Amino acid sequence: MTYTVYDDVITINLIQEACKVLGVSTEAILKLFGEYFFKFCKMSGYDRMLRTLGGNLTEFIENLDALHSYLALSYQEMNAPSFRVEKGIDGKMLLHYYSDRHGLCYIVPGIIEAVAKDFFDVDVTLDILDVNEEEERTGKKEHVVFLVVQKVCKQTRRTRPKRLQEGQDIPRDQEALEAAFLRMKEKYLRMSVCPGKKSHWDAVRSVVMFGKGHLTNTFEPIYPERLWIEEKTFCNAFPFHIVFDESLRVKQAGVNIQKYVPGLQTRKIRVDEYFCIIHPQVPFNIFSICKFINSQFVLKTRREVMPEAWKNQPTLKLRGQMIWMESMRCMIYVCSPKLRSLRELEERRMHLSDIAPHDTTRDLILLNQQRLAEIELSNQLERKKEELRVLSKHLALEKKKTETLLYAMLPEHVANQLKEGRKVAAGEFKTCTILFSDVVTFTNICAACEPIQIVTMLNSMYSRFDRLTSVHDVYKVETIGDAYMVVGGVPVPMESHAQRVANFALGMRISAREVMNPVTGEPIQIRVGIHTGPVLAGVVGDKMPRYCLFGDTVNTASRMESHGLPNKVHLSPTTCRALENQGFEIIERGEIEVKGKGKMTTYFLIQNLNATEDEIMGRPKNPPDHKACDELIPEEGPGAREDSVEAADEPPSSDETNTLRCHSDVAPSGFCVLL
Repeated sequence: MTYTVYDDVITINLIQEACKVLGVSTEAILKLFGEYFFKFCKMSGYDRMLRTLGGNLTEFIENLDALHSYLALSYQEMNAPSFRVEKGIDGKMLLHYYSDRHGLCYIVPGIIEAVAKDFFDVDVTLDILDVNEEEERTGKKEHVVFLVVQKVCKQTRRTRPKRLQEGQDIPRDQEALEAAFLRMKEKYLRMSVCPGKKSHWDAVRSVVMFGKGHLTNTFEPIYPERLWIEEKTFCNAFPFHIVFDESLRVKQAGVNIQKYVPGLQTRKIRVDEYFCIIHPQVPFNIFSICKFINSQFVLKTRREVMPEAWKNQPTLKLRGQMIWMESMRCMIYVCSPKLRSLRELEERRMHLSDIAPHDTTRDLILLNQQRLAEIELSNQLERKKEELRVLSKHLALEKKKTETLLYAMLPEHVANQLKEGRKVAAGEFKTCTILFSDVVTFTNICAACEPIQIVTMLNSMYSRFDRLTSVHDVYKVETIGDAYMVVGGVPVPMESHAQRVANFALGMRISAREVMNPVTGEPIQIRVGIHTGPVLAGVVGDKMPRYCLFGDTVNTASRMESHGLPNKVHLSPTTCRALENQGFEIIERGEIEVKGKGKMTTYFLIQNLNATEDEIMGRPKNPPDHKACDELIPEEGPGAREDSVEAADEPPSSDETNTLRCHSDVAPSGFCVLL
């Protein structure tokens, strides 16, 4: 997140993991990061700003602190390092690196080498000469000294072959050029000491017209014999400046800095009594200041020496340049208030009129006010973006829940078509297997029990049945009261639909043993009927649309259930033929009268000879040390035959079509298996 401060522990952890993944050292990772960080800064819009920091590598490094000071206006929490350069012989230089953040110094070679190569077409190498805790700085700071060595310039390598081909003597040509520069300089100096003969600008013009050399190589400033500005005017023209000697005694101060730091009007006071150095973090003495003379200095007023009425307002910070005046053995600090916005200006009870018109701090405050507004807008956009990402994640979870519920009510491909606003075309299935079941004596149970007991019993039974639909991949069509309907081969056609429904029916019979009759306390008894044949299927209704099955196959399957016997799976002739040679034990019931169908030879499904009870129930394989149950529940309880007679005499269920639904996840049966 932009403008968000992250702990260095996160950076160190990322570096350590990168070392493990890439199999390289920490130093190599940090150097690569430095190279990429330079590219990242260029891509982020700082390319032009970086290029204008200096005309060579030394000037670039010396102005890095000024760049960090500018960036601190936008990134207030930025903890930037400090840099100091010492020039040596043969183009070598010492780079001093100061930082509060330990262990990150190896980023510097990556950045500096990339800058030198990209901006100045120079190859440099950085080697660490010394690493220690800087004692001169306030607090324990890491101080690293790099030896910067410049290699052969790329441009020289490119041009040298051409020059050699031309037969030119490079050293001799260079000496001649330097000699010409010296002659021009001597001529210019001779002309400048005789102002009566020729004016200063005539001398400059004659040098330029000489045609050998460049003006910047011969320019020397001219200073007046005395300073043509009085003391009072100077202090008003530069309202924020301080002059102090080697012992830090204040000799002079601008008018506005006196206004906001009244103690400066006292004679012989020390500047360190009223200010402390914020950047660079060095002790407040002349030696340390001279050591960092090329750095930008930030001073802050001490709250304890300010007037009592001002102690509640923010302290004043000054930003500017230290200049050593050798002839007077004094230091002048030319500065401006360090302000980021109009709000900070108001908090310090200052006005734009307090800042000199020539001081760019006025423009900086106004421009940065707009920049801060843009930053705040950017922060808000990023926060909203993060909130949208979280909401999108939650929305995806809720969508998944909704789709799961929808797919439990309608076939997935049907539900998807309805979501897209399309009509679902009806389909014809040439063959499928339909199952109906109901609870024996359900009417009597309802009359003798409380409603909650009936709901609990049905929920327990249907939950077990729903789980079996997933085990055997059959489709739950509808539940009406105690009636339960499933179909195999619809809506996805499959050849094994009869076998799947048969195994499901055997599982229903086993699951019914686990559901207790609230009246008798014994397991409930169910009737199951199955028929195989063609159907039509389609979606009907706009409010709570249902996937319905139509055709005589539905009616015949319902007749098989209503004419069945307790705890028996009643099969029609077509279903019996579909299960032939499939490993099922089937016995013939005989010829019975079926309402609307006449006489029909039907069958009972006994068991699956090729599957165990655990496989039919979809249970995980149990260890071999099963324990036999103390009692076995008979398939037909007392009075079952009377119930079957009653069932045969009962009027058959209506020919209404039914609707598809899906449920799953029911706890496995707790009954023992007799081995």
